[in-house]
Amino acid sequence: MKVGLSSYSLLKALNAKEMTILDVIQWIAEHGGEHMEMVPYGYTLVDNPQLADEVREKAREAGITLSNYSMPANFVQHTEQDFEAEMSRVKQHVDLVNRLGVKHMRHDVTAFTIQPEQMTIKWFEDSLPLIVQGSRIIADYAAQYGITTTIENHGFSVQASDRVQRVLHAVDRPNFKTTLDIGNFLCVDEDPVIGVMKNLPYASLIHFKDFYFRPYDEHPGGGEWFTTANGNYLRGAIVGHGDLPIRKIIKLIKQSGYDGNITVEFEGMEECKSASLIGMENVRRLWDEAG
Repeated sequence: MKVGLSSYSLLKALNAKEMTILDVIQWIAEHGGEHMEMVPYGYTLVDNPQLADEVREKAREAGITLSNYSMPANFVQHTEQDFEAEMSRVKQHVDLVNRLGVKHMRHDVTAFTIQPEQMTIKWFEDSLPLIVQGSRIIADYAAQYGITTTIENHGFSVQASDRVQRVLHAVDRPNFKTTLDIGNFLCVDEDPVIGVMKNLPYASLIHFKDFYFRPYDEHPGGGEWFTTANGNYLRGAIVGHGDLPIRKIIKLIKQSGYDGNITVEFEGMEECKSASLIGMENVRRLWDEAG
């Protein structure tokens, strides 16, 4: 098991121009991270091949692995022309992943910001043919490079564990798996322990994040809260500080025999560098304590 960090965890520092993506790589290496997941917010690589090469070389020099590349995508398009344009766009990112020497990527399959009616099971089933078609095209394209493509329990439409499995089984490609986020099940009000338990067999990467949770009828007041699919309140927390049953989830993961990469994600209100460091340290400590 190797603990690393998503570049998204340091987005506030990136947006404030306190750090560049090359600084992020150095920071992760200096603070005990073994790998970095690239999420192209606060920087871009697909339109900047020189920076992409610098990122690859910086990671090599720092002694950490570039473990994953995560990107937004939307396969549910209104016209065939728009669908083909999205396929071409995502393929450009697959080419980038290959240039970086990375063998794992995550893409969404629907828009992240969607209306309540698009969170329903009917909309999901109606949209499934395009989701499956797009996922097969991208997985088959990535296969030439030996790249595993994945969907995450992410984005409200394909976020519950059963919906993730529905897509995985329908796509039916050996290099198409899931990036399992232990916290995101809460966004659609699914017990994270159950979600993790169900989707662990299909996971090729695991995200560790944490949330503070308040029920729908207990408004928490100010702060960076957002609502779940059913109106409950969530706010990003330092991993190990929030309301997720982290210890129980770690035991499940260890018992499953999973021995791959674990990526810490922080998206809370605290200062991002100290929060990210505490999160990585907590994952290691709790992993060791789990026996």
